[in-house]
Amino acid sequence: MKTRRIWITAFAALVMAAIVGGCKDDNLGTVGVCPLVVSTNPANSATGVPLEQVITVTFNEAMNPSTITPAAFSLSNTGLAARVAGSASGLATIVPGTLSYNGADFTMRFVPSTRLTAGTKYSATVAAVVKDLKGNALQVDYTWTFGTGALAAPTITTTDPLNAATGVVLNKKITATFNSPMSPLTINTSTFTLKAGTAVIASTVSYTGLMATLVPTAALTANTLYTATVTNGAKNAGGINLTTDYAWTFTTGTLSAPKVNSTDPLDLASAVPLNKIISATFSEAMDPLTITSTTFVVTIGSTPVAGTVAYSGTIATFTPSGGLTFGKNYTATITTGAKNVAGTPIANPFIWNFSTSVPPTVTLTDPLNLATGVALNKTITATFSEPMDPLTITGLTFKVQTGGSSIAGNVTYSGTTATFAPTGNLLSGTTYTATITTGAKNPGGIAIASDVVWDFSTVAPLGPLVVDLKSVARFGIIAGVGVSNNAGFSVINNLDVGIYPGLRSSITGFPPAIIVNGAMYASDDIAPPGIAAMLLQAKNDLTAAYLFAEGATSPAPATVSGDQGGLTLAPGIYKSTSTLLIQSGNLTLDAQGDANAVWIFQIASAFTTVGGAGGSVILSGGAQAKNIFWQTGSSATIGDNTTFKGNVLALTSITMNANATATGRMLARNGSVVMTSTNTINKP
Repeated sequence: MKTRRIWITAFAALVMAAIVGGCKDDNLGTVGVCPLVVSTNPANSATGVPLEQVITVTFNEAMNPSTITPAAFSLSNTGLAARVAGSASGLATIVPGTLSYNGADFTMRFVPSTRLTAGTKYSATVAAVVKDLKGNALQVDYTWTFGTGALAAPTITTTDPLNAATGVVLNKKITATFNSPMSPLTINTSTFTLKAGTAVIASTVSYTGLMATLVPTAALTANTLYTATVTNGAKNAGGINLTTDYAWTFTTGTLSAPKVNSTDPLDLASAVPLNKIISATFSEAMDPLTITSTTFVVTIGSTPVAGTVAYSGTIATFTPSGGLTFGKNYTATITTGAKNVAGTPIANPFIWNFSTSVPPTVTLTDPLNLATGVALNKTITATFSEPMDPLTITGLTFKVQTGGSSIAGNVTYSGTTATFAPTGNLLSGTTYTATITTGAKNPGGIAIASDVVWDFSTVAPLGPLVVDLKSVARFGIIAGVGVSNNAGFSVINNLDVGIYPGLRSSITGFPPAIIVNGAMYASDDIAPPGIAAMLLQAKNDLTAAYLFAEGATSPAPATVSGDQGGLTLAPGIYKSTSTLLIQSGNLTLDAQGDANAVWIFQIASAFTTVGGAGGSVILSGGAQAKNIFWQTGSSATIGDNTTFKGNVLALTSITMNANATATGRMLARNGSVVMTSTNTINKP
């Protein structure tokens, strides 16, 4: 209906424009559309308009802003509006205000300087002085009317405490919430009061938003009936009073001291984790401002513990700075400075004690400290006094070493036991050191107090005692009268070559033979000084080693003779009263998992390996060439194209036939060492 009425008015204006000849159009030189008012807010005949209403008028086209002046619009609370805002005509009351225009939406806006009057009819007029951008004026004044709503009396919608409430806390703030904005000047200690019987309670009163607040200057009295009243002197923003006084009652609670219901840790608790947050739970809500580092303290003896105090719900917490210390007795105290929200303190200081965990310990190791004869396949374990954090039991915190070098292994943890499983067998005749470091911690983050270290020794190596070569061990070849390389590019790797008492002139075939990572020494070398003495000592050590191997009797030697090809021999002493061969197949030496196993072959006469159907020495079960000793009472020959393992200790000479290779040493006491053609000697 509203839109229809506006467009009927606009249509009438168009008809009138047509009668008088229409409005000009500067661009086309023809009759154009005249400016019209197409809508207003409030609409014509609107009722219940808010008292803060902004009046808007929307045109059908862009208007000339310079014509939107005070003369263009008027608002009156009679039907006799004057055309100039602020002037008077008859009994009309003109509403002053500010006029503006927005060309983007063709809208004129009038903001009254004061609130409109409730229950009043208003008349608004847009004068025909307004023009569009082509100079066409509104054809006739545009007038419409509207009425404001009646201003109702304010009411109180809610109170706190509610009417007839009981158990109200003694520091309660009393509030009343209105249904509409009130005049702050009318909300004061005269219009908002609190009484106990006829006695007025001294208070302060404030107002914000829709809420009036009364704050007693002292705590209320326990178990007392109070009456709060807002009188009809309180007015809303329109000056309308409450219809009648508004009163309600409430009763305060009984005055009782709060209590500490529980603590964490409990009193006399032990083994408390070092990362523990200490807490106390109260019987009721407390005043957070009274729960501080002065009312919640933790001490070791008389020494305060630094920490942070917090409060939430009914729980006070104390968080130690940097955590607790292991093996300490603590005392926690809540003082009488702690009060509930009514301001009542706890009756007496609340005190409880607890102690922290002691560091975990290693209670058992396997093997035991200083154990001997430990099996080579032994798994090493450590048992703790309590469960540990599995993430802290690793190869970094559980280590096994020998000679300062760590051995490879896998570390696991289950129950209270940490296990170190070596990747391979341990070495026989070896002392090991196992260590659990202070990186091992229990689930509470407590580490063992210090590294736990223990030693154990493995079983003796299989076979006899190892032959100690001493200083002659540096040599791959040592001879008495000559060293020769007859043909081919022979090589000695990581070992020296020496001759004593023979001279350097007795060393031939170097090159083409070469020494890699080693050197050649002869008894007549004068530089560096001391070569002759060094060689003499090496020969003496060779003689001692030869005699030790020759005379070894433990374990009891096994008698062997003839061809050993195709056999497999365990560690031990093997004695031949004549010659010994490896010919019809390869000889396998099986260490049975003992990398330090030792073989000594005591050969009264010549020792020969014969190439062809076999003749090589094969190692298995972890056997190492450095622990194999071939003591021969005359000479030794390493056959063509054979692979040899071990240290030859010959009384006279040693010959390596064509393409023979050795991992070991060729050590001749009196005779020569001859490499026939393209031989290789590697350090065992």
